[in-house]
Amino acid sequence: MILNTAKQRMLAGQAALGTVLGLGSATAAGIIARAGFDFVLLDYQHGEWDDAAALAAFRAISLGDAVPMARVRQNDFYTIGRALDRGALGIVVPMVNSAAEARAAAYAMRYPPAGGRSYAGALAVHYGSDYDTWADREVFLAVQIESAEAAERAEEILAVDGVDGCWIGPNDLARSLGVKLGASAHTDAILRVAEACRRTKKIPGIYTRDPAEALLRLEQGFLFVTVGGDSAFLAGGARETLRGMGRVP
Repeated sequence: MILNTAKQRMLAGQAALGTVLGLGSATAAGIIARAGFDFVLLDYQHGEWDDAAALAAFRAISLGDAVPMARVRQNDFYTIGRALDRGALGIVVPMVNSAAEARAAAYAMRYPPAGGRSYAGALAVHYGSDYDTWADREVFLAVQIESAEAAERAEEILAVDGVDGCWIGPNDLARSLGVKLGASAHTDAILRVAEACRRTKKIPGIYTRDPAEALLRLEQGFLFVTVGGDSAFLAGGARETLRGMGRVP
């Protein structure tokens, strides 16, 4: 049996820190997974991942201590199932704007009778032959709250059975609200979603760009927090090297 250690941390009230990978490299995923993150999130929606690369990445991540997760392309039964079959232990579903959409995501996550997930010979063979006996308990579903409509309906969305928590998308939320990042209306919306998580006893999550922002969100009580990503790490490391050589001011 495999334990989703990131999920267990969050259920115990401790924050889980992860990062987002979009470059489509399973090798990079394995390297970053050993850096000490609690989970690593493959971004199918905006990244370069296809099913074959994701399968290799989930296996590489699983060789270390980080938990493999994925943001799927869309709220679709088969899309969610394919990511789970390949080894994702956590799923983020983008653009969930209603309780009905949250129920559809939850239905896709777990086997009957808890949901409707289709059973097949798992490609996630690295988890062992008993996978189907523990998967429903260990998988983690976060719905993405990233629109003004979703923020307004956050409590009814998060109250849906099978939804474990949320992952706020601050950039799209700001655009939907028609304000800049960090504006008072933006901050208020984020904190309202966090409060909705507390009222429904679900896990509050959010994307952050850098350590300073991540620390702020942790202080605000967010437990499912991503910081940075593979492209930022690559560019930042290159800049630091050149800065050390006196080539970058």
